[in-house]
Amino acid sequence: MKLLRIAVCILSVALAATAWAESDAQKSFRQLTTLAGSWEGKGMGNKPVQVSFRVVSNGSAVMSEIQGDEDMITMFHLDGDRLMMTHYCATGNQPRMLGTMSPDGKTLTFDFLDVTNLAGTPGHMQHLVFTITDANHHSEEWTFLDKDGTKQMHEHFELQRKP
Repeated sequence: MKLLRIAVCILSVALAATAWAESDAQKSFRQLTTLAGSWEGKGMGNKPVQVSFRVVSNGSAVMSEIQGDEDMITMFHLDGDRLMMTHYCATGNQPRMLGTMSPDGKTLTFDFLDVTNLAGTPGHMQHLVFTITDANHHSEEWTFLDKDGTKQMHEHFELQRKP
């Protein structure tokens, strides 16, 4: 009887730990929240770029604002067990992408899901990779696909946290 009670207790603790374990999407979202703050760096053609991240909507979303030649907003949020992003592009469309984290937790990759308002635009963002080097450095690699789906353009930002 005593052995049965011990087994039930161990099983209860194991089930509780499983219920409280973070999903990969939750871990990825939590990683994005660590970027909150102001960042500066260089973009295409070595031009200066400013990026800010804010945790908004009572912690349910992260907003990224890129300020440079073109200002753009990207929103990140959880959708059940998926990490989603919607990019409000300067071209006037809104691609949505699904995110995944690398096993080491340093790279977040977003792959194209769908896009709204594509008609009449030159193309859309197709892919995004965040590489988080440390608490004060990260890079962003954006891939744009032209409207014919034949040519990719890349934009790379090397960013450091502003003091």
